[in-house]
Amino acid sequence: MKPKMTLKRIARELDVSISTVSKALKDDKNISQETRERIQAFAQYYNYKPNSIALSLKNKRSNSIGLIIPEIVHHFFAKVISGIERVANERGYNVIIGVSNESFSKEIINMELLIDTNIDGFIMSLSKETLRLRDYHHIKETINQGVPVVLFDRAADEIHCDKVIIDDRQASREAVLRLLETGCRNIMLITTEDYITIGRLRTEGYMDALKEKGIPVREELIHRTDEPGDDIHEEEGLQAVVHRTLDEHPEIDAIFAVNEIYAVTALNAVRLRGLDVPGAFSVMSFSDGVLARHARPALSTVSQHAVQMGKEAAHLLINRLEAEEGQEPELVTRVIQSTIVERDTTRKKVASL
Repeated sequence: MKPKMTLKRIARELDVSISTVSKALKDDKNISQETRERIQAFAQYYNYKPNSIALSLKNKRSNSIGLIIPEIVHHFFAKVISGIERVANERGYNVIIGVSNESFSKEIINMELLIDTNIDGFIMSLSKETLRLRDYHHIKETINQGVPVVLFDRAADEIHCDKVIIDDRQASREAVLRLLETGCRNIMLITTEDYITIGRLRTEGYMDALKEKGIPVREELIHRTDEPGDDIHEEEGLQAVVHRTLDEHPEIDAIFAVNEIYAVTALNAVRLRGLDVPGAFSVMSFSDGVLARHARPALSTVSQHAVQMGKEAAHLLINRLEAEEGQEPELVTRVIQSTIVERDTTRKKVASL
């Protein structure tokens, strides 16, 4: 059996320094070609594999990425994780996931725990509470300590780092315009409170589309909530809001919801009222996830291309981690192009406004 090789043993056997062995195995051109080939052949013969833990301690790198998301059950975040994992694995990195559960303090705790494990950088989507408090000190301090951060989906202008987003305002505008093009005129909006950046931008996009077509914005048709809508009490509460709004405004002929949980809940309420979807009533959603695809009828929705978003975030972070000192790339905001996926809750275009 061949003996187990280490850098130290290779150096001793070949009568060179450990530094020379390390550089030769990385194909450093500062080492002569003859020496490089001799060391590499010797290492290959003995099946030498670098000790990743020792290398990470020496280089102060763990090849691990910390990923912090607001919730784990949301299909959008699951797809983002898939994209991040794919790129990270291809490029030799591990991903360690923390969940903030929409809590500011839990977000901080997750960051501290992951920093203690010597992670190299973070990919994050901010919690609702962090956005509401507008307190980003923990992220800014992390960046100032030399640990890079990439924000995706939920970002904040006050944090200077790489970001991967969609143009939420434009995507929402296009979705509402699509509803208007099918003949809808009185569109109810179910959105988040304005402190949640993506909800505010999607609300603005809704308003942009109405104004563009000369349709007044009616605040009574806009329902804002900070509830996730993913437990029975929140679902029942949102359904009650939809029923009450439709009772008060029977002219409503469509609902646009800023996430698929809100949209499916609204769709169920509409169907309970016996309304014909999409013949007499339309529903449009955000996030092309499992709920949207398997709703009955299947939801028309805005796809954020979550896997691509995850891939872009991973590439941005790893490129920054692997940049030579003093040659770090400029901070960038990558905007993923969203698309509208038309299914069975919207009619075909019938008119040009």
